[in-house]
Amino acid sequence: MRAIFLADAHLCKPSDPNYQAILAFLEEQCGKTDTLVLLGDIFEFWIGKASVVEAYVPVIDALERMHQQGTKLVYVEGNHDFHLGPVFTDRLACQVLPEGGSIELDGKKVFLAHGDLANPADKSYRRLRAFLRSGLIRTLLRLAPNSLTMSIATRSSYNSRKSAGERRSRWPAGKILRPYAEVILAEGYQALVTGHYHQPFHEKLDDGEHIALGDWITQFSYAVYENHAFALRTYPVDTAPSNSVS
Repeated sequence: MRAIFLADAHLCKPSDPNYQAILAFLEEQCGKTDTLVLLGDIFEFWIGKASVVEAYVPVIDALERMHQQGTKLVYVEGNHDFHLGPVFTDRLACQVLPEGGSIELDGKKVFLAHGDLANPADKSYRRLRAFLRSGLIRTLLRLAPNSLTMSIATRSSYNSRKSAGERRSRWPAGKILRPYAEVILAEGYQALVTGHYHQPFHEKLDDGEHIALGDWITQFSYAVYENHAFALRTYPVDTAPSNSVS
């Protein structure tokens, strides 16, 4: 069993270095990976679309090639990509987990979460999240032209960058994720994999292990599960964009 886990690429334009890097990475994994788990925010903005936005055609094609080569695809929705729709469920036969969920690897129970719900104190974000996932917003975004939704994405990205620093200083990742991991692992899972915080680390706890994925903006980190063990790795990339969102 070989599984790959990655999150937080925030893909925008195919010409961007991180976009080119992830395409190269997926091509290398094609035919060599049993399960590919995407833990949210792979796209800068994908909400409620029944068709593929032109900018995202290359990565969808790459995922389709992996699916055709026998890789099972699992997608945990993030805070930039949700209501994923038929492109994923039908074309890619992807197992979509809107609120996170579990998979088994060699009999090991693994819980998957984007990580945006790890902080129970961030009530304003939880209210916004619930609103954006409402049926009304889903319908409106499906009806809106792609040009409008991408304009919304640009503004959303800007606002996210503005608030990310304040959130990180108020709620450091370690302070939030450790108790969250302890609760999840106490429920009988042997491992927890999260994204969202853009800080890669692998921590062994009393009841299991927590693998926090970094991003594909400046870090190009991912996790691999093989030979019954998890490991964090970094994909070698010469250049990287400097922006960071969460």
